[in-house]
Order: sequence, then structure tokens, then C-alpha cells
Amino acid sequence: MKTHDRSLVLVKQFRPGSLTAVTQDQPRELQGTLPGSAGVMVELCAGIVDQPELSLEEAACKEAWEECGYRLVPSDLRRIATYIDRTSQSPPAYYCPAYDPGVAGVGLTGSRQTMFYAEVTDAQRGGPGGGLAEEGELIEVVHLNLDDAQAFADNPDIPKTLGVIFAISWFFSQVVPHLNLQ
Repeated sequence: MKTHDRSLVLVKQFRPGSLTAVTQDQPRELQGTLPGSAGVMVELCAGIVDQPELSLEEAACKEAWEECGYRLVPSDLRRIATYIDRTSQSPPAYYCPAYDPGVAGVGLTGSRQTMFYAEVTDAQRGGPGGGLAEEGELIEVVHLNLDDAQAFADNPDIPKTLGVIFAISWFFSQVVPHLNLQ
């Protein structure tokens, strides 16, 4: 959450797989070229932990800088949850004897994901964010006003990840009751 203007900081980026998600509720033949905005997804700031020398917290701080332009340190973070994303295309992060990879289910692969929360201020914003061009990232930083956050989460017409919906729900149940919103 950005404390000064009481907003949630999210990111928007093009995700080719979201093109099918946008049209999957109403199957139809796609005519012509779709606008680029059809593949844009609203997400949480996130990244792959591909530097084993970094802790999860350090990796999260690195992503907050690259994607959103906020300089954070690990002590700024609050761990929300760690879970297995069964829809990911990463190799399984655990073994469960009851899991049979030959049986279709929610997903055939998964990755262990950890979600953090941080409150940020204008003083911590040292750059524009937007991702790393050399990694092909083109990210727009979005500041979602708290007054609009629940309607945003509930709106099925806005392409967003389940993580965004969970994070907003968690925020309203765990953080908002302790805020002075007068």
C-alpha cells in the first residue's frame, strides 16, 4: 500500500496467455487483429527467484525496485502466505505421494510462491519502475485507490490474477481494520 495517497500498488503487463483467458468465457472465432490491450493483465509485483544467493525477501525487494521503482529493504516486508500455484508452468516444488502426474486435475505442475506486503511512501520511490527492457519487460505501475479496490477485485471484466484478488481480500481483512481512514 502506498500510504500517502492510500492506494494499492499493482502492475499491468502484456501476457500472451491472457488473450485466451479474455475470450474463453464466450468461445468465438477471432476476427482480424486484437488490440494489444486485450492481452494486458493486472498483477502483483512479482518475479522468479533465479539468484540463489538472494533470500526471498531480497528477491522481492529487487522486484519492487525493477517493476515499481520503490527501494525496499527486507525489514519493510511482511510475509502474507506461501502456497503452491498449481497452474504455473514451473516444475513441482514438492512431492506428495497422493499426487499422480498422470491424472489431470487443477494443474499438472506447480511452483512454490511467497506473497509479501509492504507499505511504501513517496520517499521510497527512486525510479520509474517499468521492468527491465533487457528482459523484455514493459510494465505499467498502477496505483489503485482504496475506495475502488473491492469493486476492482469483484469486476470480472478486468483481467487480473487470482493473486491480486487474494491480496486485496487479505488487505481488507488484515490491514484496513487497523488503519485510521478518517
